[in-house]
Amino acid sequence: MLSLSRHRARPAVLAALGTIAGLVLAGLPATVSHAADQESCRPDGLYRTPGVDVPYCSVYDGAGREKMGADHQRRVIGYFTGWRTGKDGTPAYLAPDIPWDKVTHLNYAFAHIDGGNEISVGTDGATNPATGMTWPGVSGAETDPEFPYKGHFNLLNKFKKQHPDVKTLISVGGWAETGGYFDDSGTRVNSGGFYSMATNADGSVNQSGIDTFADSAVAFIRKYGFNGVDIDYEYPTSMKDAGHPLDWPLSNARRSGLVKGYAALMKTLREKLDRAGSADGRHYLLSVAAPSSGYLLRGMETFQVQKYLDYVNIMSYDLHGAWNEYVGPNASLYDDGKDAELAAAGVYSTSQYGGIGYLNTDWAYHYFRGSMPAGRINIGLPYYTRGFKNVTGGTDGLWGKAPSTTCPAGSGLTKCGDGAVGIDDLWHDLDTAGKESPAGSNPMWHAKNLEKGVVGDYVTQYGFPAGTRLTGTYARKYDSTLVAPWLWNAEKKVFLSTEDEQSVNAKADYVVDQGIGGTMVWELAGDYGWNAGKGQYEPGPTLTSAMYEKFKSASPYGAKRSTVDLPAEALDIGVDFGQFPLGDSNYPISPKLRITNHSTATLPGGTEFQFDYGTSAPANAKDQSGWGTSVIRSDHTGSNVGGLKGDHHRVSLKLPGWQTLAPGASVELDLVYYLPVSTPSNWTVAFGGRTYALAGDLARGTTVVEPGSGTPTPSPTSSGGECANPGWSATTEYGGGSTVSRAGHSWKARWWTKGEEPGTTGEWGVWQDLGAC
Repeated sequence: MLSLSRHRARPAVLAALGTIAGLVLAGLPATVSHAADQESCRPDGLYRTPGVDVPYCSVYDGAGREKMGADHQRRVIGYFTGWRTGKDGTPAYLAPDIPWDKVTHLNYAFAHIDGGNEISVGTDGATNPATGMTWPGVSGAETDPEFPYKGHFNLLNKFKKQHPDVKTLISVGGWAETGGYFDDSGTRVNSGGFYSMATNADGSVNQSGIDTFADSAVAFIRKYGFNGVDIDYEYPTSMKDAGHPLDWPLSNARRSGLVKGYAALMKTLREKLDRAGSADGRHYLLSVAAPSSGYLLRGMETFQVQKYLDYVNIMSYDLHGAWNEYVGPNASLYDDGKDAELAAAGVYSTSQYGGIGYLNTDWAYHYFRGSMPAGRINIGLPYYTRGFKNVTGGTDGLWGKAPSTTCPAGSGLTKCGDGAVGIDDLWHDLDTAGKESPAGSNPMWHAKNLEKGVVGDYVTQYGFPAGTRLTGTYARKYDSTLVAPWLWNAEKKVFLSTEDEQSVNAKADYVVDQGIGGTMVWELAGDYGWNAGKGQYEPGPTLTSAMYEKFKSASPYGAKRSTVDLPAEALDIGVDFGQFPLGDSNYPISPKLRITNHSTATLPGGTEFQFDYGTSAPANAKDQSGWGTSVIRSDHTGSNVGGLKGDHHRVSLKLPGWQTLAPGASVELDLVYYLPVSTPSNWTVAFGGRTYALAGDLARGTTVVEPGSGTPTPSPTSSGGECANPGWSATTEYGGGSTVSRAGHSWKARWWTKGEEPGTTGEWGVWQDLGAC
């Protein structure tokens, strides 16, 4: 699955300034007063660099929620792209065009990684959009002489003075610059980018490259006045041929180590940003643009980096497009059980999937909700279209097919769907042969003109002749189950997946109802407004304003990860998921869970561990090691048509009765599940009449203790009521069909047995787990 090509960032080699000097040049305060207890402001589950006094309270309140201004209860994060300068004759989108009072964060797209593993926006000079370009005669684009650089960076800081609650982040990478970069002439340099900076050719972590990059990123944000770093690495997954085809010679050779390199990169960035923030008196943000596709996430293990992030921005778009023949929405909110691509793959008919369709925003949100509070997650919305032509079947094109055709040069694909072109592909990219890449990619303002039957006066700037006429009628369609609008041209058989006020308002309501942190949009230049004087749609703030209106008086976002009360005391017991089979071999998903006892107590046989995982996967996780792994509570069952109804499945597993776990010792068990999950969370461990949280969960309000201190804590969940069946006895003989109770579960003997403890015989052993009683 491909992402929208993110064009060309023009960017540069930077020189680090000292901490205070950099802040002064950026027009920002050199210090921010510290609250007495910074830990009270740390968001739930966020990693804290050891030994560093991180000034969380400069960004977060006492509940761990981000402070964004009285009228911004949820985030509205807009990507601002550096290449829409107007210098090529197409419409410009500059800092004065941003609806500053409606957004909370701006991500500048993009910086890249240069050949020396440092962050860069290109060579400084008058033609550099980021640091040198000017726009004489453009109202509002006058540069601020306070800053020693010009370009977009000057204007962003100029407007931040007027809107001090808005935070800016430098976004690094993107689809086209993950594994390389565009030089000053616009030629792509296949340098390796993230792939070689974070991962060596043998798959090992390139810590030297990571340190170089992270140090340069810290110096960069200090120099240019950014509030943090956004990493858009597409993609650190073990799935073969993922990401930009030009990167495959580098990325495919490193697949076995990409996830480890990604985790090392994010940990290093977090720690260096924390140290810089402590010195500067301000907390620096770290975020990522994360994939939403279940296919890509399957190769990212459990997305182990979430603990290092202030928040994650889900790229919940590009879910259907002309990279294959299946015609569907770009960014539907929900599944409808009819997705033709999923149906063809057997997702709805294969029982292990539980009927769960995974190409929609709600699924992606619940994937991350399994490991993060709702408030540290933002869902993505596209301000651009995806489209097909010559569509047959479906309902007004929806779930139809676009005929197979030759793929764009350089795509790496052999069979593509027939993508829309010409007037239906205004924002088209060029393939490596310099030809239009059929994709139906349009800013939403152009799509609105198509819907209205208007040929805007701007089309000549995109190479269309004056007097261009439209063929056929672009009728707006809407599916309320999917929450997805589209345009259908019955004469041309063109399908363009869109967003508009109805869908954006519905998604904003979803954000509020679920307690989600907010939204991220790619990209601000695609939003629209009506120009009555010209009788056409143009770039404007309509969709962004709609979200702002929904969010400004909303309740505070969800700041807690767990939906039940967890113990206040935590033990230092490590739980790690590893040894994932790579790529297409990783189905069913079968990692090893390694539990390591870092406490001073020996864990006895029967010690119970419980954890949550997201309802984006069905409730059929199990182990093959005799630990009796079973789901004891599900917040959602059945298919996900119209949305998943709850956040977590609660799982119980027990150390076998004959086994103990001494201090410093580890044990491994084999797990199996069928859709990807982010890192299981909300762990508890119970033994000796006491229940503890786990330190590694990084939950707010927990204190790490040694076993046996304090007062016994009741378990936060119940395994059910009293068991009606007689208790299992090691000396009793049981015939096939006998039922007993053991450790809060009912068990049925498959054949004659004596002395074999229920919960220790494995999935195919004598005892069948009938569930909690």
